[in-house]
Amino acid sequence: MLRRLILTLASFLLTASLLSAADPTETHYTWDECRGSFTPYPAPSHSPAYPDSLTPVMINHVGRHGARFPSSAKNCNLLVSALGKAEAAGTITPLGRNMLRIVRDVMTRVNGRWGALDSLGMAEQRGIASRMMAAYPELFRGTLVSAISSYSPRCIMSMDEFTHQLARMDNSVELTFGSGRRYSSLVRFFDLSEPYKEFRQSPELEKTLADFTERNCPVSQVRRIMGQKFDFEAQKVDIRKVALAQFSVLSGLNAMGMTADVAAFLNPSEQNALWSIANLHHYLERSASTLSTVPAAIASPLLEDLIATTDAFIAGDLSVGKVNLRFGHAETLMPLLALMHLPGCYYLTNYFDTVGLHWRDFDVVPMAANLQMILFRTRGGDYYVRVDLNEVPVPLIPNSTSLYTPWPEARNYLQRCLPLI
Repeated sequence: MLRRLILTLASFLLTASLLSAADPTETHYTWDECRGSFTPYPAPSHSPAYPDSLTPVMINHVGRHGARFPSSAKNCNLLVSALGKAEAAGTITPLGRNMLRIVRDVMTRVNGRWGALDSLGMAEQRGIASRMMAAYPELFRGTLVSAISSYSPRCIMSMDEFTHQLARMDNSVELTFGSGRRYSSLVRFFDLSEPYKEFRQSPELEKTLADFTERNCPVSQVRRIMGQKFDFEAQKVDIRKVALAQFSVLSGLNAMGMTADVAAFLNPSEQNALWSIANLHHYLERSASTLSTVPAAIASPLLEDLIATTDAFIAGDLSVGKVNLRFGHAETLMPLLALMHLPGCYYLTNYFDTVGLHWRDFDVVPMAANLQMILFRTRGGDYYVRVDLNEVPVPLIPNSTSLYTPWPEARNYLQRCLPLI
């Protein structure tokens, strides 16, 4: 009898231990990180040094636009409608009234400038330009700088702020500009690919995202603002859509120069759970995955251009300047970085609950995110390339720790990254 009791107690303790064990896929990121792709640019304190044996001779730069106002009024309108129904029903809480005030403040501050670059975004671009010129002044003095942008106004303004800063620092710079749909194959290829459009509308992608959202989306925080007695079904309010809209609005405040006590609305667990949903959307829709490699493959024209301009410069083609700037979107960089298999930007798994541990949008595409391919020449005339992600050098070749890769080796690797046609 005593032995049976001991065995029963041991079994109970084991079960309780297993039930209370931490989820190995759970994340514990800070709120600054959980803002994801809304995260303001993490400007480095200094530019990376390079060996004395190398001389920088060319830069290929691909950048995302800087911090911006929310891209549309969709989430604000959804929250105003839902909280308005709670107010009419008499269930809205003081916290809910505070949330409603924040949403209305956002709409007032935007004042119709949905998606426009804001003052922080302008400063981010000027900062990147300043550090680039300070690190490589010899590439700018009296030489050609070529800049192109997508037709999006926030990308054009990012290009303007960047190049204006270069001219302020050295007015001997010769600048050429271009923007519009003629550059979409390089910076808005996601608009052009029919296979990609088909994937975005595929039932498999829709079901994967819907299932993940249903499993992971917390809703208790919505009841804290709408009221425990609010009847979501009768009022035809989708509680998960409200949760995601609230998270999106709160995430975007810092990027437009606003602040709020986010902890009053979302605890750390809720912040991480909601971030994981937004992060998975970015990962599946804009990066290579086991669902499809098409979201990465669509960046092939841009990668081909990076290779071709480097080759042309080395060959002495005077039409290719020492500094080549391209301004696009998060949707431009995520596919490119995945196609290149850069560290932290490429991850394949059948277990999507693990994505948040290995592929993090706040590392890949914060506001003003950028890729810089810097070409160096040795005294003997050989060429090496260094790849900087958000101004931090990263190894180009997988499983290598080298930050400087001979151009022939780098070229061969990048060519192999391109999909077979």
